[in-house]
Amino acid sequence: MRFSFTRLTTGPQIRYAEEGDASGEPVVFLHGWPDSSFSYSRVIPLLPRHYRSIAPDQRGFGDSERPEHEYSIAGMADDVAALLDAASIERATLVGHSLGSFIARRVAIAHPHRVARLALIGSGWSTVSPVTLEVEESISDLADPVPIEFAREFQASTIYKPIPDDFFEGLLAESIKAPAWVWRQVFDGFLKYDDRPDLGRIEARALLIWGERDALFPREDQERLVAAIPDADLKFYPDIGHCPNWECPEQVAADLATFIASE
Repeated sequence: MRFSFTRLTTGPQIRYAEEGDASGEPVVFLHGWPDSSFSYSRVIPLLPRHYRSIAPDQRGFGDSERPEHEYSIAGMADDVAALLDAASIERATLVGHSLGSFIARRVAIAHPHRVARLALIGSGWSTVSPVTLEVEESISDLADPVPIEFAREFQASTIYKPIPDDFFEGLLAESIKAPAWVWRQVFDGFLKYDDRPDLGRIEARALLIWGERDALFPREDQERLVAAIPDADLKFYPDIGHCPNWECPEQVAADLATFIASE
């Protein structure tokens, strides 16, 4: 992958990975919490080379800048629109995993003309649940630097199918780049976000990708999302956890390629 930095009109300097044809149809990948563009490093190389795949480290994470404030879902969605401007992209397919799926949804609601299609991996009906409130409590007194064992325990809890050791260690290394205050501010912004009344405004065709062993968001959430988003379909992955893009990248890449190519 090629790595670049760009200063967004909304403020922070963002690092992003890019692969494929620079003049091809753009696909933008938005990672989850507390990840980085590395989260998609098993998927992007498997996509057809004629796509222009772009995966940013979202503000606060990876090697992007960490401003002191504005870690709301709305603010991070505005970053995505600004990134499209910086990359001279009018419209793109957005792929979002977990936290990134809520950011992608917000872009589709607030900037509908910028979203050609919407792929939501491990998304949920609401940000607030017993599981997410438990996560909030667990990071309330998290110290810097974030202990790698804490990151290991959290990330391991999100997967069901084993993933390669070197990839998992890479995820951990990326996770602890962000300080504890970023972990907290982003998660606080996540919990405050509620787009359920606005899901019917999403104009883009949507694909939901969900693993049946997802420990964060249940099957009921997926069915409610499919009912609420005007044009949405669900791909159900047996024996896969919250992170299909980590656990079965070949299947995710194939389903994304089919989705993007279809009318």
